[in-house]
Amino acid sequence: MLFLRNMIVKWTKTALKNVSLIADYSAQDKAVRTNTFVQEIRNKTHLLADFSELGRPGRVMGTRELVVHKNYIVVYRVRNEQVEIIRVHHVAKLWPKSFE
Repeated sequence: MLFLRNMIVKWTKTALKNVSLIADYSAQDKAVRTNTFVQEIRNKTHLLADFSELGRPGRVMGTRELVVHKNYIVVYRVRNEQVEIIRVHHVAKLWPKSFE
């Protein structure tokens, strides 16, 4: 069940760097509209402010995962009325045991 919560969504430096690298990589592919893709990630993560349980339980303990694209998953955790975006992870990469 989803509950409306109006939390703060905070991005870690690592997550912001992930988005920047994704944008740089997708800019090399003329078929991909980079700005639209990055905006899609932002729009979906903004939903977490009101629906922090929107994502599934994460593979790494204490995290949740929100699929924002067929190739990318946003890894986040909920703490103290705040949603912390930890990483934007490509599905083909190995999952770490922790995000610390």
